[in-house]
Amino acid sequence: MRKIQLYLTITFSACLLLYCNRPSKNQFELTPEQTIAFKRARANGILVNEGLERCRRFVKDWLAFADSTTGLIPRNLYEDPDIWNAKDAAADNYPFMVLTAAITDQALFEGRMLEMLKNEIRLTSRIDKMPDTYSFSKKGFDTAEADLNSILFGSSEYIKDGLLPLTEWLGKSPWSERMIGILDDMWKHAPVDTDFGRIVSTNVELNGEMLQVLSRVYWMTGEQKYLDWAIRLGDYYLLGNQHPTRDFSELRLRDHGCEIVSGLCELYVTTHFAARKKKEEYRHHIHEMLDRTLEVGRNKDGLFYDAINPQTGDILKKGIADNFGYTLNAFYSVYQVDSVEAYRAATLQGLSVLNDRYRNYNWENGSSDGYADAIEGALNLYAREPITATATWINSETQVMWSLQDSSLRANTSQWRSSGIIEGWHGDGNFARTTIMYCLWKTQGITAYPWRSDLQIGAVMQKDDLLFSITLDQDWTGILKFDTPRHQTVMHMPLDWPRINQFPEWYTVEKDHRYQLINTSEKNHQSFSDKKLAHGIPISLKKGVHQFILKKKKSAP
Repeated sequence: MRKIQLYLTITFSACLLLYCNRPSKNQFELTPEQTIAFKRARANGILVNEGLERCRRFVKDWLAFADSTTGLIPRNLYEDPDIWNAKDAAADNYPFMVLTAAITDQALFEGRMLEMLKNEIRLTSRIDKMPDTYSFSKKGFDTAEADLNSILFGSSEYIKDGLLPLTEWLGKSPWSERMIGILDDMWKHAPVDTDFGRIVSTNVELNGEMLQVLSRVYWMTGEQKYLDWAIRLGDYYLLGNQHPTRDFSELRLRDHGCEIVSGLCELYVTTHFAARKKKEEYRHHIHEMLDRTLEVGRNKDGLFYDAINPQTGDILKKGIADNFGYTLNAFYSVYQVDSVEAYRAATLQGLSVLNDRYRNYNWENGSSDGYADAIEGALNLYAREPITATATWINSETQVMWSLQDSSLRANTSQWRSSGIIEGWHGDGNFARTTIMYCLWKTQGITAYPWRSDLQIGAVMQKDDLLFSITLDQDWTGILKFDTPRHQTVMHMPLDWPRINQFPEWYTVEKDHRYQLINTSEKNHQSFSDKKLAHGIPISLKKGVHQFILKKKKSAP
């Protein structure tokens, strides 16, 4: 009798749960707020279509200049067209061709992009797995002798700027294997003796990159050696005589220098979770660095100068760094673990002023790369602090950046008219990197496979629900993938601190939850697990406009 009662109770509870979670007829009828939200989602879909199609044009037209024998792309089109190199072609351009293909062209991703990686490994690896500059005309290395320091720098750039962002999106892949192989060999050949152990360099940019890479790869792999190497660098800068604001006579707060501030703070956040005694040892020195930078490193709007003398407070380069967001990442990440309100306030000040005072600003002398870095920094922090004016600025400046692809008529570049090439140098890849970041914001992390040039998919959040619109000129059958909290699922990190070149998380499906997908256009619904949404749900749509609401379902009692 008790078994029967228990069975009836469970059955009733399950039926009640299904009843409570099923959509009523009213759920297919949109509220005025939902109607407005869907208009925004459809407008976002138009932007996403334009952005991803621009990235596809960028890839297609750059690949036309690839070396016919090796398949590798040149460093630049107007300077050094005879060479492929790690610090530029591999670090800044190629990875975002890969990412574009991964999102919009699976055949290209699994074919030519992967083949380029295989050729790069086969042809350019010089000191163990570390790459060196390759000459197409010489059909071999550009220099007769290997320069270890140059190879270490190129390897670091390739990892931090290219392979690490790819890994944060793709997860385990041939590109992540390439990253780990290069990283291990960099530290195998680390040439610099210090009181804290051997390190790879005394170059501030390289070491800043290594601090970022090692902090993330430690979490991704769980291997202690990566944290140990990062701590060597942390000790070298924070406990020795290389403190960035106490000992440097020049602290560069723009690209090719700002990485040390972000890198030390990434290590600091990592020690908060993985080495608390070391964190306490670092605390005063990290706060000293950040406090002094706030004191003498900013203009009246709260954005950073290109370079300062942190000891005297003199401004060495008065330009405003397009990488302001990269440095603010450091402040915000330390705020997340130490709750220093001044560090959050500095971030909010920098974000809040952009729309009023930095529209059409002359970042990097009007370069697309300057816009790409500035927009990325703002977008990454906006994901943590959603200030309406910041969103307005991101939208307006993305249009400026995109317009530069349409005006590629510079000296000796008349052949680029109406092409996807932006400026003809390795920085073009950053155009695609930031455009994809922007598009993922506008879809809230949804991706559609196969991509098609008439596909418009845009999304908005309304309270806890995800509303998204899909518009098609022709019938389409494919899959929709929804994002996961990649800092956990891919990188295994304990906290989603803001990171240079990461792809921010927007709407992410939660582990062990079920979701209800309501098709308001066809008035039907389906239920999916988080794993199914992340892996991809099959969908077949007629041409026209389709509107969906994704709701997280109530957990069973």
